[in-house]
Amino acid sequence: MAKTMTKYQLEHFKEKIRRQVDPLIEEQELLVKQYKTKATDLAVGKLSKKIGADKIINKFREAEKMLEDARATALTFFEKKKPKDAELNYKFNQNRSYNYRNDEKLTLSDCEEQLRSWASNLAEREIEKRPEGKRLAELKQLKRVALDTVMEAEAPTSLIESLSKTFNIAIGLTWNEQVPQLENKK
Repeated sequence: MAKTMTKYQLEHFKEKIRRQVDPLIEEQELLVKQYKTKATDLAVGKLSKKIGADKIINKFREAEKMLEDARATALTFFEKKKPKDAELNYKFNQNRSYNYRNDEKLTLSDCEEQLRSWASNLAEREIEKRPEGKRLAELKQLKRVALDTVMEAEAPTSLIESLSKTFNIAIGLTWNEQVPQLENKK
């Protein structure tokens, strides 16, 4: 009868899978991220035109620019016209930094952020069709399969054989790492 594995053995196998597969996944995610950024930038423009958001965003941009210009003009006007012995209201000092924003109101950046979020999701689906995206999905699936194999195994020896075969076929790695030959210094 085969010896069952302990919790510590299971943890060891799972950790070894993570050590071997996670660096490959991280490397592939970085590669995919550069494509996703480019694809998202392109998708924002296309999606914006397709759903008609470009016209609304352009109007919004013009309105915010006009509002910003009006604020700047008002600030300049009231600073120049204030009596010498008077102080400006707190709001004028706050607005001088041009960072005053009422978070309750919808802004242009809110609209652009929403559009970018939608475009990012579209870009992600497109990236999955590219070789880099497919490779990332394969690596994640390899990790899932290997972890499932660990949790479903009954004995360490059969598990090692199974994982070694899976890793060799999928990514060309062996389960048991070879120890490097060290120089024998006298």
